[in-house]
Amino acid sequence: MKLKKLAQLVALMGVVGPVMAQDAAAPAMQRVEVTGSSIKRVAKEGALPVQVISFEQMEKQGITTAEQLVRTLSANGTGAENMTSGNNVFGADADRLAGGASFASLRGLGPGATLVLLNGRRVATHGASGRAVDLNSIPLGAISRVEILKDGASAIYGTDAIGGVINFILKTNYSGVEASVSTNDTQAGGGATRRASILAGTGSLEEGRYNIMVSLTVDKAQRLNGSDRSFVNGYQPGRGLSPDTTGTPFANQLAGAGTALGTAFQLPGDPNQYLQANPLSFQGKCDSVAGMSQYQTALWKDVTSPLRTKYSCAYDYGADYVLQFPVERANFLSRGTFKLAPDHRMFVEALGSRTKATAILTPMQVQTSIANKAVYPVGGAYYQDLSAYIPSFDKTKPIAYKWRANDVGNRTQENTTDNARVLLGFEGNFGKWDYKTGVSYAQSTTKTKLTDGYSYTDKLYAALGTGIINPWVGAGQSQTEAAKQLIESTKFRGAFQHGKTTLTQIDGAVSGELFQLPAGAVAMAAGFDLRREGYSFEQDVDANLILLAPGNAALKDVSRNVKAVYAELLVPIMKDLEMQLAVRRDDYSQVGATTNPKIALRYQPADFILFRASASKGFLAPSFDQLYSGVLTQELPNGVKDPEGCIKHPGVKEYCSIDRLSYTTGGNLNLKPETSKQGSVGIVIEPVKGYSASFDYWAINTQDQLLKRTPKVVLDNYQALNQYIFRKADGTIDYVQAGWFNAGGSRVRGLDVSLRGEGKVQDVKWTATLDGTYMDSFKFAEYKGQEYKELVGNFYTRDLYLRWKHNASFSVSHGDWSGLLVQSFASGYKDQVPNDGKGTPPPGFKADVSSYTTYNLSGTYTGFKNTTLTLGIQNLFDRDPPFTAHNVDEVVGAGWDPRVADPRGRAFTFQLKYKFL
Repeated sequence: MKLKKLAQLVALMGVVGPVMAQDAAAPAMQRVEVTGSSIKRVAKEGALPVQVISFEQMEKQGITTAEQLVRTLSANGTGAENMTSGNNVFGADADRLAGGASFASLRGLGPGATLVLLNGRRVATHGASGRAVDLNSIPLGAISRVEILKDGASAIYGTDAIGGVINFILKTNYSGVEASVSTNDTQAGGGATRRASILAGTGSLEEGRYNIMVSLTVDKAQRLNGSDRSFVNGYQPGRGLSPDTTGTPFANQLAGAGTALGTAFQLPGDPNQYLQANPLSFQGKCDSVAGMSQYQTALWKDVTSPLRTKYSCAYDYGADYVLQFPVERANFLSRGTFKLAPDHRMFVEALGSRTKATAILTPMQVQTSIANKAVYPVGGAYYQDLSAYIPSFDKTKPIAYKWRANDVGNRTQENTTDNARVLLGFEGNFGKWDYKTGVSYAQSTTKTKLTDGYSYTDKLYAALGTGIINPWVGAGQSQTEAAKQLIESTKFRGAFQHGKTTLTQIDGAVSGELFQLPAGAVAMAAGFDLRREGYSFEQDVDANLILLAPGNAALKDVSRNVKAVYAELLVPIMKDLEMQLAVRRDDYSQVGATTNPKIALRYQPADFILFRASASKGFLAPSFDQLYSGVLTQELPNGVKDPEGCIKHPGVKEYCSIDRLSYTTGGNLNLKPETSKQGSVGIVIEPVKGYSASFDYWAINTQDQLLKRTPKVVLDNYQALNQYIFRKADGTIDYVQAGWFNAGGSRVRGLDVSLRGEGKVQDVKWTATLDGTYMDSFKFAEYKGQEYKELVGNFYTRDLYLRWKHNASFSVSHGDWSGLLVQSFASGYKDQVPNDGKGTPPPGFKADVSSYTTYNLSGTYTGFKNTTLTLGIQNLFDRDPPFTAHNVDEVVGAGWDPRVADPRGRAFTFQLKYKFL
């Protein structure tokens, strides 16, 4: 069976697994294409730098989606590319076009630096964000295996694979019919998943000269709420965790010219001028409303001004977060292969998928002011007189307030992504020369509907200004019917935005032997890859009319051509030493051309040991969204500090506690491509047959790394990035320019470890494996000239770079029975320190987040005719995620972190598979 192209030259040339334990095998061995190389070779000579995961292994672990699979990889980053973290509005660098999508990020270098392939060829990137392949589009039910190449920058398939490659290999030449159903139910309730699939094939290439296969898989994930899990709790001030927000369901009053509180207020005997007030705070009753608490001023005094928070309530909106939102997927694949002649084949492949993900966000936070005319009117039925607490309160004036608009509902987005690809290919050989070629077209379309929780800005402000809506609903109270109808009249529901990516590709390659040297044949391969990539993104309505609407500005119909040629040479220097040389030239019509080489060495002095090494260069062009997306103006929450201005004007509100600071974000036409230099050295040993180990030390240096700069990054580095802070004539900040930029770069070092063992005790066969990654160093610079900062083992708002991650398994089989135990481990790290690391944290704060270990156990029985039964328990010991006190405004998760842990808890899986033919 042919292992089709996976992004990159065999460079690392050793297996992550037992490379020497080859069967002594049949005398006539078929040449196959080694993953990562276009040169076909005798199979027993192939040494693959890949981790291989079979479909059967995935099924036994209860893995039903490509996202779940990728999260088990030790080489994958510990970042916010998963669907739980992606379903958020937290963090100014959140990808607001990726709702319902999930991505891979090998080495933690970002989704754009990981090349995801299907049968060795590219597929269209996500229809909305356009930067990387959505893992939901992968037809996992038709997968034969997955191969993960951990060495990056492929001179053969794309030097944009800086982090590495994940290749999903489809089943081919399948004959028969099989159907399967599976369920996965959590012990604590919520978050159940269901899956059904059918696979059918007919014909034989050897006998009937054809094979036709079809596959259909549908699956569904149910909603899991934060309230369903006890560890989801953002109010634990004794441990250094509390909400840093004053947007509450029982609104906090705000100071402002022309309002009841005036520009500020004072209390008797207190010289400070305060900016917010809440009667529940004065009474010590903030917690009388569900989810609310007294704002913990001491915990955040250097982040948010105490003048704003001392007499305010806070709201644990992080605990309201939807941990797993509803998702429905359907994947269809059809493949026909036809033998045109004994050594020539044609195949046609059609792929289609639909993912409907309902992203459910917490209710919007509304801030009223004299300017937006949404202040609560004098004489309104719910006018809140604070004269008893604030002597200067002027009840002849309206009230400005900040309100978590729970009565408007959860912001709900229905994201539907349709993927399609058609491929026509030819492959075969002329004597000792092999060829392959194909033409394909792929597209991904994402449509977003807003179904609840969003209102027209003008309509909502006008409705609030009537006084009919009560922003101070207490415990046991609710809005009147008139208020509910008025709120409903402000809402927008319907089609909101849509995006589309397209990929047209023609590729081809030839490979064979050139001539003989004393140590063996010199082999070569050469090929081309021509692509046309397209992207468009449009709003169905004017997003500026809808309060806190998600998404980006329109970007209509942009495209580029990519022309690439490559060549590869395999040279046997001596009997036990091979050298591979490869070079690739890419020419992007709107970015420019680049030529990148790669060299690899493979030395096997004895049957039980192998050495390997590689070096290469990479090149990642900016995406359409990164280059061309329009500029959007957004706002940061109240209380942001101007680090330069506050030093010069201490205690002045306009500098030290800014109201709704504006910032811009969007594309950047001045972006340069990200470049990399990388290399690795490794050893594979098999001292005894059936026992092997591999160790690969790797290093990646990037420059001009493509990152989305947040306003916080600009403000925190104001001396170096002052050109992105725009000020008014009086010196106060007008707005901050954020968005896409070229960072200084990163320097990454690590060690991959793979251990394998197998044996037999009487009639019981056993296998033990471990795949782990030790992250030695990940140093990063936000901008050129900044000193590189070590991130491994430390909290970070983008990715967590954990020191060690591994998956280990132990399986046994006897007759019709088999069992599998899998351990997943992620090491701990230093937590985010409250109050921006200033001052002394509370006594209960622990600086270290614990490691996270889970076990999955499954058993399979095949004793019934044509039937396979699998029962399993995920998270066998029901391990809760480790506690973390990070600020929910910067990273999703109140008291826990979805980048590391699974919130579902112990779950029970059942799968039934039946083969009809």
